Amino acid sequence: MRPSKRLERIPPYAFAELERKIAEKRAAGVDVISLGIGDPDRPTPPLIVEAMQEAVSEPETHRYPSNRGREDFRAAVRDFYERRFDVTLDPQREIIPAIGAKEAIFNLNLAFLDPGDYALAADPGYPVYTGGPWLAGGEPVLMALEPELGFTPDLGAIDDDVARSAKLMYLNYPNNPTGALAPDGFFERVVEFARAYDILVVHDNAYSEIAFDGYKPPSFLATPGAKDVGIEVFSLSKGYNMTGWRCAVVVGNADALEIYWRLKTNIDSGLFDAVQLAGVAALSPEADAEVASMNQLYVRRRDLVCDMLQKVGVDVRPPHATIYVWAPVPEGYESSTAYAEHVLEEAAVVVTPGAVYGPAGEGWFRISLTTPDDRLLDAVLRLGALAK
Repeated sequence: MRPSKRLERIPPYAFAELERKIAEKRAAGVDVISLGIGDPDRPTPPLIVEAMQEAVSEPETHRYPSNRGREDFRAAVRDFYERRFDVTLDPQREIIPAIGAKEAIFNLNLAFLDPGDYALAADPGYPVYTGGPWLAGGEPVLMALEPELGFTPDLGAIDDDVARSAKLMYLNYPNNPTGALAPDGFFERVVEFARAYDILVVHDNAYSEIAFDGYKPPSFLATPGAKDVGIEVFSLSKGYNMTGWRCAVVVGNADALEIYWRLKTNIDSGLFDAVQLAGVAALSPEADAEVASMNQLYVRRRDLVCDMLQKVGVDVRPPHATIYVWAPVPEGYESSTAYAEHVLEEAAVVVTPGAVYGPAGEGWFRISLTTPDDRLLDAVLRLGALAK
């Protein structure tokens, strides 16, 4: 049998291939330490689990949920955005739950792109920013994140004809994979650009709750005019250790959300009510202490990794947010993939080559901090020994 032509356009999902390689090594008896995939190693906080346990025992949660979402979940999102970002949202028109951020980002392509339409995608960036447009029949156009611009795209360098054919722009700050923050004035320039070319900005806000050194990442929607041109996908996966729960929300421009909702009613049956009730607990002020505790853990791990890399001559800058360290490939390797393969073969450590995230990621590699402390220490010691 043959796959569709749209599926043939994209390679297998990068992290699925990474998982296969890890399993193959471990099956051969190799003690592999993976620093590749950003899946938090700590369990979901007890107050969230307890809320889920209580909710799933209630028969009324066992029925089809509404694609619009529960009123109490939407109210919790509204309150959280007001408290955390100073952003006012209408829970009736500007909030819709999603079955994870990945689902939401992909479905937005189906909702807004026709064949031949462009989606401007951050490079390096989350692979769904490019795979989603391809599967929807559109064309991703890469926007290189320039290191000298703080890993932001040069909006002025985007071809005028491309911009006029673009319907979507994907951005993500704090950024995966680079750990970069949105510089002052950048979101304002994005709003101006999107308004000029009638582009819907999709800000992937997956890491706003993982930040260090006193930094508090803003919501894109806090930017004046942002709600006129954009939406934000907020995920509970990383900040609340809920990757397997598939709990996210799309917020912002009411007209865009109405289109997104029309698509969802034909694709899925909504987010499980019990998961939404767990989300209510996660977004409550009572969960703030759990988030702060996780951030302390990631700071310790960040410093451990960056100190070791700096000692062996890697020019790495400690990030102020996210669960990732983005570092330049040491000299002597022809590509980031070659370096990652060398590290796997010689040190049994998995790092992610930057090229996985797009051409502009070449020359870099990513380390995830979601590995228990003792294993992370072992991994960085192996990397250090390999560099000698």
